[in-house]
Amino acid sequence: MNESKDFLRTIVEKDLKSGKYKEVVTRFPPEPNGFPHIGHAKSIAINFGIARDYNGHCNLRMDDTNPTTEDTQYVEALKDAVKWLGFDWGKSVYFTSDYFSKLYEYAVKLIKMDKAYVDSLDEETMREYRGTVTEPGKRSQYAQRSIEENLDLFERMKNGEFKDGAHVLRAKIDMSAANMKMRDPLLYRIKHAHHFRAGDAWSIYPMYDFAHCLSDYMEGVSHSICTLEFENNRDIYDWVLDTLDLEPPRPYQHEFARLGMNYTVMSKRKLLELVEGEQVNGWDDPRLPTIAGYKRRGYTPKSILTFCDQIGIAKANSMVDVAQLEFCIRDDLNPKVPRVMCVLDPLKITIENYEGSEEIDAPYYPHDVPKEGSRKIPFSGELYIERDDFNENPPKGYFRLTPEQPVRLRHGYIIACKEVIKDDSGNITEIKAIYYPDSKSGSEDTSGIKVKSAIQWVSVAEAKTVEVRLYDRLFKVEEPEGMEDINPDSLQVIKDALIEPAVINEKPDERFQFERQGYFYADPVDYTDETPVFNKIVGLKDSWGKKKKTTKDESKPQAKKVQVDGEVAPMTELQQLLFDKYTSEFKLNREVANTLARDEYLSTFYEKALCVLNSPIALANLVTNEVARELKQKQVNELKFNTTQVAQLVKMMDDETISSKIAKQVFEEMANTGEDPEQIVESKGLVQISDPAKILPIIDDIIAKNPDNVEKFRAGNTKLLGFFVGQVLKSTGGKANPKVVNTLVQQQLSEPERC
Repeated sequence: MNESKDFLRTIVEKDLKSGKYKEVVTRFPPEPNGFPHIGHAKSIAINFGIARDYNGHCNLRMDDTNPTTEDTQYVEALKDAVKWLGFDWGKSVYFTSDYFSKLYEYAVKLIKMDKAYVDSLDEETMREYRGTVTEPGKRSQYAQRSIEENLDLFERMKNGEFKDGAHVLRAKIDMSAANMKMRDPLLYRIKHAHHFRAGDAWSIYPMYDFAHCLSDYMEGVSHSICTLEFENNRDIYDWVLDTLDLEPPRPYQHEFARLGMNYTVMSKRKLLELVEGEQVNGWDDPRLPTIAGYKRRGYTPKSILTFCDQIGIAKANSMVDVAQLEFCIRDDLNPKVPRVMCVLDPLKITIENYEGSEEIDAPYYPHDVPKEGSRKIPFSGELYIERDDFNENPPKGYFRLTPEQPVRLRHGYIIACKEVIKDDSGNITEIKAIYYPDSKSGSEDTSGIKVKSAIQWVSVAEAKTVEVRLYDRLFKVEEPEGMEDINPDSLQVIKDALIEPAVINEKPDERFQFERQGYFYADPVDYTDETPVFNKIVGLKDSWGKKKKTTKDESKPQAKKVQVDGEVAPMTELQQLLFDKYTSEFKLNREVANTLARDEYLSTFYEKALCVLNSPIALANLVTNEVARELKQKQVNELKFNTTQVAQLVKMMDDETISSKIAKQVFEEMANTGEDPEQIVESKGLVQISDPAKILPIIDDIIAKNPDNVEKFRAGNTKLLGFFVGQVLKSTGGKANPKVVNTLVQQQLSEPERC
């Protein structure tokens, strides 16, 4: 067990010490509506890891309460992921559907206690009655139904007598609760759909907040560990268990930060979109962040678990660099896998002074002396080398083969170029070379030839043809928004790569390092003896690392200098790099870029928000204005909003859900209360009005009330357009879409007067 305890293990130890629980029981409760991804791996590692560390048990439970999206294939994928990562769930897998009858009984009990009622409000009215952050909600008139009527309606809901949406079962809690999730939350909804396990036995299905806590209780779970988005749901979790007055011990919920990783998406909806849109080749495509994808690509369970351990268990969401995961697989494979030679883009070498053939004994682990293992590599006068290992006009610092520069063949001899053969188009087709017999690797080199590099090669006669799939990151931007951000070079297939024969004779599940190419894995699905297929797991080093020029580039805009104590303070090197990125890559204006680059907190806040939403200009404007203004009045730890909420707010502006004017109002509310902007907009009815049918009557009314200004506008005073637009926006409380209003006002003012 890791000696440095995270906050969850601290809680567990405290509970055990106090005697609160005799045994630690955790659970991993995914919904079987997609293949598990790297975020699930973190949850698996936490829940199963804590149970293991304290000699407890972790249940694998399928939260199968939504029959329209769940399927057996996803159940099997989840089981395979847990097993592959090295964890054991015991004798059986649990399903929430196993508890449907018992959950129904608990719901009936709440009704009999007058703590739940059948509501028949439509969805829009129910949302309206919910209230706002500052105003209490209004309880439905159907809450006055008698216990007997509620019991009758609920049973008839179960029996399938009503259509979807006709009724719901709600908890009767508090419509003025500060936590809006406690304002009579839904417990059951009607859904006429076939369940992959329960069949057509049920016409009602429990909501997550009702089923989850009771499933935990029935399974004897002690610590219900969830991600942060369920933090506000904890009150419902506790209310259900406390109200039913269940026999102790009962479980308690604890939250941790979910995993966010750049250059990828982990929304099941987006992953499903990629799969169904055939942007990838199924759920186990090696480019996907699914555990099945990592498994097929060649990642090891150890590398995934090491990554989860390194990123730790935090209480605040953050974005992790995918390079850290790539480091973990390199670190795991480096001391383990044999080194072999593979040529991806062959160029023929004919050694004119070599006759016959031989076998060269070469170690699999040339840099790890204690590690044993070697193979025989066929050598002949006709070889293939990598095309870019020869350069006819080499740049400075090029140490491989050139017309004037000899090179060593890995594990073999030194060769020198004598002649370059080209086709009619000028393409190099062959190199004529000589070798130095006294230069064989592993023997005393008496050739006197000095070289600075060794290159890989294979013998023409004995080389085996293989298919190599070079996988790279699926998305080309750190925080992808949609299909337009897909990296077009995420998969390159080389069907005629050439490899030394010993590789094909090894076990097909063996991983290899193809020297100077990267780490590779025999594809477990498509590999055959006739067509061996190898997947690139990861390169030998991070080719995506952000390497910035530290020298001053006169072509780039320079940061504005700031006057400090009578002197102009130049930017630090890091600040200048940020300024360059913000102006050249993100296209921010110089004033905004200067403000961000010089303020460490603002730039950090901005970068984190960008990880949530790729809208650099809109985010920068909001951060440098609204967020900066808050920081002038408060300390950082006093801020009630976070980067995710700011990104949500900007997303609503980008989508034209709200206007920029309304956004300022929402931000003020968010800064004061910490409420999510979406909830504020919903509760206050601030959604932007873009429907011309709703805007035109307002415009016509304003035109009718201002005939003098209409006449002046039509006479040529076009400056009055702003007056009419402003009046429309004012009358809608700023909710009308300014672009739509502007167009419609011009249209209406240009029309002749109606009779």
